[in-house]
Amino acid sequence: MHKLARLDHAHVWHPFTQMQDWLRREPMVITAGQGAVLRDVRGREYLDANSSIWTNLHGHNHPKLNAALRRQLGKIAHSSALGFANEPASLLAERLVRLANAAGGVPPRAAMPNPGMHASRLNKVFFSDDGSTAMEVALKLAYEFTRRTRGPKSKPRFLSLAGAYHGDTVGAVSLGHIALFHQSYGGLLFKTDQVMSPYCYRCPFNRAEPERADAREYRQCNWECVGKVESKCAAARKRGNDYAAFVFEPRMQGAAGMIPQPEGWLKRVSDIARGHGALLVADEVMTGFGRTGLGYLPVTTSHARKKPSRVVQSPTLFASHAEDVWPDFLAVAKGLTGGYLPMAATLTTQAVFDAFLGKYEEFKTFFHGHSYTGNQLGATAGLASLELLSGKPSIAARLRLEEDLRHELKSLWSLPSVGDVRQVGLVAGIELVRDWRTREPFALAERVGARVCEAMARRGVLTRPIGSVVVLMPPYCTTRAQLRRMVGALREAVAETLRP
Repeated sequence: MHKLARLDHAHVWHPFTQMQDWLRREPMVITAGQGAVLRDVRGREYLDANSSIWTNLHGHNHPKLNAALRRQLGKIAHSSALGFANEPASLLAERLVRLANAAGGVPPRAAMPNPGMHASRLNKVFFSDDGSTAMEVALKLAYEFTRRTRGPKSKPRFLSLAGAYHGDTVGAVSLGHIALFHQSYGGLLFKTDQVMSPYCYRCPFNRAEPERADAREYRQCNWECVGKVESKCAAARKRGNDYAAFVFEPRMQGAAGMIPQPEGWLKRVSDIARGHGALLVADEVMTGFGRTGLGYLPVTTSHARKKPSRVVQSPTLFASHAEDVWPDFLAVAKGLTGGYLPMAATLTTQAVFDAFLGKYEEFKTFFHGHSYTGNQLGATAGLASLELLSGKPSIAARLRLEEDLRHELKSLWSLPSVGDVRQVGLVAGIELVRDWRTREPFALAERVGARVCEAMARRGVLTRPIGSVVVLMPPYCTTRAQLRRMVGALREAVAETLRP
């Protein structure tokens, strides 16, 4: 066993890992990366098929990100945000605000919140460390904003989706509804309500027989999942306690098993929640920065004198915007720095910000913070990443890669153990079942997803499953040949692991 592997076994406790199993074998020790390729301590190379747990957008060792960080290191690596501002964080906040408001515009009138309840623009940014803390910030702000606007005796309550996962801090766990991850901490948590997610493949209201296609394409239902949200919100109103906020991942629920939302679902349920007085909290930790595809928004542009304004299509980096949903809180992390450094941000409105303004002795301050809030290196990486994302070469490459992924995934339908192949942008979830005709699931204890991923690793492709769902989430720099190899390794691994 390599000496670094021995040190890992001796001292490191890994996340979401059964350490008894981990200690039985020599771990893979990653030492280098270039583009979509990772290299281990023994010189073996692997394709990074899940972007290093959904974070790495542009590939490893990117020259522009590296150069930006070197320049910033020549100035300063970190100073406190408690009492001081800094250059990179100020610039990044301004850039995020522009991106979060339709390329510098404002949301369309139809998406404006209820008068007097919220403001329409996301123009305030609170920096933190990761997706969990970004959601914790949104949760605390929404909670206290509700108390200050509805009265101190109000009891703010939150609604989130079945299978929700929003992080591992106590507040974020309270918003979650995955028993395997969350039930152990029940005694620490506060109560939140859940409502069914639009899981078309396993929806009890979907009357369609299984086909060899994404279940969203052949579903037969009457939007009963939307009706469930309406019923929940109506029940809360009847109790005299409208939900403080409706919390969701837009377009695709990640840790739930890569559950895609049919087009139009998010707009429908968001309008219902907002109509019942709830704030909207969009968890774009995984879905943001182009990961769920290139949505386009109509933007009015001003021209020189005597020339009329015109409406053009502007690309958006956020999944909620692509569904014409304009949240009151937007939480981002993971890809914010291109996967280089831990950094997160929670964007919110002027109305929320104003609720925390007052004289010093009123103590209306938002009493929450992090030692590395607004860290200069993280903000610098974020600025460099956003510059890459907004460039025409990156946009064109992402469009090509998305189409290539769609084409390659078609080859998986020939496998009888592939029940559903669901793709949203550059995220794909492949659900494995005993037989596609019956949709019969595997038991978690069978480790089907893990065994398939182990077989993929033997073929030089790395990813991580969610139960029996194998995830493919390639970096944006992935070539067509590399993508073909990723999907080919998955196809061979499923055939080997789940022979009829």
